[in-house]
Amino acid sequence: TYASLIGQAIMSSPNQKAQLSTICDWIVEHYPNFDRTDQRWQNSIRHNLSLQKCFVKLPHSPATSTTHSKSCFWTIHEDFLESFINGEFIR
Repeated sequence: TYASLIGQAIMSSPNQKAQLSTICDWIVEHYPNFDRTDQRWQNSIRHNLSLQKCFVKLPHSPATSTTHSKSCFWTIHEDFLESFINGEFIR
């Protein structure tokens, strides 16, 4: 599922947090059947991040923000973390 792909990408990121673009880059790198120019699956990733309770949007930190960066970081909600670690995530 898209949620499990997102979880894998976030779990492999430093501090277990990632921006949307980093998540999409990870998916393309590890699953070559995803085409970076195809916006449909990327929209599905964005949709899953926003609607799935297992993903949490982190507030912008002044220390990590840049004036041209509007992209936020996403992480896995602590209640779902063990399911992702064990590879057992089911929505």
